[in-house]
Amino acid sequence: MKASAFVYPWDVNGDPEAPARIAALGTAQVTLASAYHSTRALTPRHPRHRVVTAEHAAVLYPAGEDRWSGRALRPYAAGDWAPGDAFGEAAAALTDAGLEVHTWVVLAHNSRLGAEHPSTSVVNAYGDRYPWAPCIAQPATRAYLTGLAAEAAVRPGARGTELESLGWYGLAHLHAHDKTAGVGLGDAGQYLMSLCFCPSCRDGYGARGLDADELAASVRTALEPVWQGAPSDGGWAGVASLLGETPATVTRAWRDETARTLQEQAVTAVREEAPEGFQVLLHADPVSYHCGANAGVDPAHILSVADGVVVPCTGGPGSLTPFAREAGPDTVLAANFTVVSGMGGSPGTLAADAEEARHLGATELRLYHAGLASDGDLSTVRSALAGL
Repeated sequence: MKASAFVYPWDVNGDPEAPARIAALGTAQVTLASAYHSTRALTPRHPRHRVVTAEHAAVLYPAGEDRWSGRALRPYAAGDWAPGDAFGEAAAALTDAGLEVHTWVVLAHNSRLGAEHPSTSVVNAYGDRYPWAPCIAQPATRAYLTGLAAEAAVRPGARGTELESLGWYGLAHLHAHDKTAGVGLGDAGQYLMSLCFCPSCRDGYGARGLDADELAASVRTALEPVWQGAPSDGGWAGVASLLGETPATVTRAWRDETARTLQEQAVTAVREEAPEGFQVLLHADPVSYHCGANAGVDPAHILSVADGVVVPCTGGPGSLTPFAREAGPDTVLAANFTVVSGMGGSPGTLAADAEEARHLGATELRLYHAGLASDGDLSTVRSALAGL
């Protein structure tokens, strides 16, 4: 069962032992970040540093001036955490160690973009902006994301890409020192708090027969009991119960169509620039109204667009099943497991978890994250992969 480990360029550059150490895990591939959001990351084995602070979302290679010249929305260069062509340097070292390199591209998740261009952000029913969440309905944002997908995915030496956050982002996000868990919103509350009311989305609702002002008022009314402590759950039935069947259905149809067409455009843009045989996967959730890094998708649709999906399985591999029902003989279904104990992962059960995922249709594994894991976790991963 082919496995790939997620890696940042700063895990590799400046550490001559890193490529061989990663290859020794038993993975055939690495998924190497080429465009990434702000983060603070440990590097527990690096000879020069222990903590890397990526201060803002950035591309980890020199962006092409021909592509971005004159455009208001363009990728940001990394600072000293990933100078120059950090991706290219790391990719070359990993390739020399016998590893196949695929790019890891984070798209609709960018707090600096929202800070410097606030009109690009999702706006909730209360008028609050989410700077980390670019609204994917806006034409300029869609053009930016499509261009970024193509450029960051198709880097020299890469054999494929994994596109993360290629869909709606909403309220749920570890943003700065996050303090948003005080009220249990559940799936239904998260959906309502993630509905966007920027001008593009207001026009989208209007074209489908909803008055945006009335809809925003309905969202606020629906959420009032939640703020007072009433439980909010029940999945999509809970959304329809809180908001009403018709507005719930209409808003979901608008958001699903917006995400689907962006995914189609981005994958097409990648394929137009990629060499033959270049693999395109999406980080995906099989529930289309879900928001976040694993974009909510319709499984049948996305598997007709991309070569496969990367599915979060740390809490259990059940999310693989809707994709497996739609998979063809060449579809890649990669089960993504966190293997960092301190981040809620369970490297000790990786072998059993992988077997369960295989039984549910997984064809490959993804391991999050080779650079963040302790030596003990990596040793456990090596043993698990050796037995698969």
